[in-house]
Amino acid sequence: MDLIKGIAICAELKAPSIPGATGTVNTNYEGKAHAAIHAFNSGDSFVYIHVEGPDECGHRAEIENKVKAIELIDSKILSPVKNYLDSMGERYRILLLPDHPTPLCLRTHTREPVPFVIYDSDDINASGISSFTENSMKSGEFVPEGQKLINMLIG
Repeated sequence: MDLIKGIAICAELKAPSIPGATGTVNTNYEGKAHAAIHAFNSGDSFVYIHVEGPDECGHRAEIENKVKAIELIDSKILSPVKNYLDSMGERYRILLLPDHPTPLCLRTHTREPVPFVIYDSDDINASGISSFTENSMKSGEFVPEGQKLINMLIG
C-alpha cells in the first residue's frame, strides 16, 4: 500500500517490496514475516508490519474473509516472528492493533477506539489478559491519545 510505504519512508524505516503483497485476504503473509525476520537479522531493532486484508474485508462486508485474514496474521506472521524473537533470547515487545475500525455493518472507517495488546517477553502476564479477543479487550486499558502507544511500547 503506497500510503503506508510512504509513511515508513518518511519515518526513515525500511520499506521492502514483498512479492505477492496484495492488500487483500490473499496477501503474502509468509513474505511479510520473512521480511520482518530478515530486518531483525540485519540489525534493525524496530519493525512495523502492515496488513491491509482485514480492513479491505470490512469494506466489502466479508465476515468470513475478515476472520480468515486475522487468523492468517496470527498463524503466518505473528507466530513465526514471535518464535524467531524467542529464539534470540533477548527481551522484546510486540504491539498488535488495527489502524482503525472498519465495521462490517458500515463498510467504512470509523473513529471508534481500537483494541490493542502489547506483549512483553519479560512480563507476559502484565495486562492480566491471556488472549486478544473482542471480549478480553473490553476490560483492557483505554488510551484516548493513540500517539502515546509508542511510548508504552518502547518506554
